[in-house]
Amino acid sequence: MKQILAALIFFTRLPFWRLGDVPAEMYRNVVRYWPFVGWLTGGIMVGVFYLASFVLPVSCAAVLALVARLLVTGALHEDGLADFFDGFGGGTDRQRILAIMKDSHIGTYGVLALVVYYILLVCVISSLPVGVVCCAMVACDSWSKFAASNIVNFLPYARTEQEAKNHTVYNKVSPGGVIAGCVGGALPLLLLPWVYQTAAIAPVVVAPLLFAYMKRKIRGYTGDCCGATFLICELSMWLVISVTFTLIS
Repeated sequence: MKQILAALIFFTRLPFWRLGDVPAEMYRNVVRYWPFVGWLTGGIMVGVFYLASFVLPVSCAAVLALVARLLVTGALHEDGLADFFDGFGGGTDRQRILAIMKDSHIGTYGVLALVVYYILLVCVISSLPVGVVCCAMVACDSWSKFAASNIVNFLPYARTEQEAKNHTVYNKVSPGGVIAGCVGGALPLLLLPWVYQTAAIAPVVVAPLLFAYMKRKIRGYTGDCCGATFLICELSMWLVISVTFTLIS
């Protein structure tokens, strides 16, 4: 239970730390429990979206749901997405890319990435029935986090532990941990109507492509790469759901 508590403390801003002390070493293993955190963050999004949809346009409900997740996570993943695009967009070599990603300032590439990401996501959510959106919010969040969590097994950490923003380098996930994470990510997929469940293929394809790109450019990954991979995988899954809805409508 303390491992899951460590993941909740690490990946959210909610006061889970009040529930007990967690040894620092446990934070090295939080990635394997990342999909289970998606149950919480996705569930909070569903609650906000569903209630808001009764009194506001669906697009406004979508924005409020995304804002709720931002508040819960402290924009942890969005910070990674912005830094990822700033680094890979503006860097010409490995050292420059890593230096840009470590810089706390946001650049043009990062701003554009966040703007495009949120415009696409809000438009997609607004185009779908409320029931499908509620199921997809948990499914996309959890499954995409599982896809992104595999980065620690595919790539080495690109910096030293001392250079890490949070001074934590994740341990590789054991085969048992991968299976547990897969179960945690896959169970919410059962909430989706069967015709949309094929969207789960999108993160499985997108994540390895991103891993290969990172390996070529910086020969590893950083914490920013983890957050960026999650959000890009999640968006790809939402886009496939939207395309599927359009085709069957």
